[in-house]
Amino acid sequence: MDLFRKTLNQIIDGIEHLDAGWHEKARQRTGRLVMPSRALGRLHDISERLCAIRQTTHPAITPKAVVVMAGDHGVVSDGVSAYPQEVTGEMIKTFINGGAGINVMARHVAAEIRVVDMGVIPEIDPQQLDAGDRLIVHKIAKGTANLSRGPAMTRVDAETAILTGFEVAADLFDKGIQLLGTGDMGIGNTTSSAAIGAVVTGCNLKEMVGRGTGLDDEGLQRKIDVIQRAIAINRPDPTDGLDILSKIGGFEIGGIAGCILAGAFYKRPVVIDGFISTAGALIAGVLSPQSTAYLFAGHCSEEPGHRYMLEHLELTPILDLGMRLGEGTGGALAMGIMEAAIKIFTEMQTFEEAGVTDKEK
Repeated sequence: MDLFRKTLNQIIDGIEHLDAGWHEKARQRTGRLVMPSRALGRLHDISERLCAIRQTTHPAITPKAVVVMAGDHGVVSDGVSAYPQEVTGEMIKTFINGGAGINVMARHVAAEIRVVDMGVIPEIDPQQLDAGDRLIVHKIAKGTANLSRGPAMTRVDAETAILTGFEVAADLFDKGIQLLGTGDMGIGNTTSSAAIGAVVTGCNLKEMVGRGTGLDDEGLQRKIDVIQRAIAINRPDPTDGLDILSKIGGFEIGGIAGCILAGAFYKRPVVIDGFISTAGALIAGVLSPQSTAYLFAGHCSEEPGHRYMLEHLELTPILDLGMRLGEGTGGALAMGIMEAAIKIFTEMQTFEEAGVTDKEK
């Protein structure tokens, strides 16, 4: 990607508020469906917001795709993960060959998979892999710097990460994708995500920081101390999304933020996954508060801080199944619920069409 089609300011300026008129039209149709008023609960909320996003009462959400953003993190050297850093690159190959959890979930909901190397340490050549067309290489650097010693990346690299994510999503939308899911891969990225969550939401670190890939009590305290030191050293500005991302973020988190901005810019729904995807949503929300109206929270992660993040974004998770794998699995699974919501909205008859007597006014 040699040339970005739009600047970040152009993207932000081009994101419009959700259309209240289309939302009301959708609510009116829901009220005429042959059932007691809003009898299918939150399915109606989902379908109505999809109508408002797409500005139609017959929104399409197929074909679908999940973008898994991948990046390595310098902070891993501080012992914040139970798994070694080389797992990031190894898992990318697993995504490409179709054997990971996200591959199973994506097949289940008939979604395409794209994996983006935003900045992993190993060099992975798509041409050397079967199904290598699933891998997109836009490596910014071989991992971020250690955020506990100084900024994770430069401000320029942070902006590049966001614009890269925007362009990846925009290309998918150009090819006809109607619903986009975000996923992640990056050993150490729950550390960056927790730091972002604490800065943006103001939540206490002991409430925000979780065990990630399975830290013991000693490891969890070490992780909290590392994040506390990173925030104290870098002093990220909670009102400046680029400052936050550059100082305590990750390349893949920036890529996710870019995907979210693209959804809002092109009026396409984006369903985020768990803790790391929601950190990307927080960055996008700081840059463009209206972008979060185009978002759906696929699920609530077991990472303790995820609920605080979602509350800050005013997003209610579609699923709450105790999942914490990441990769986009929760978001992908929620796509099936979203598709069901649209089918109810568009295929169910109204009282008039069914010849059924409506309730008395």
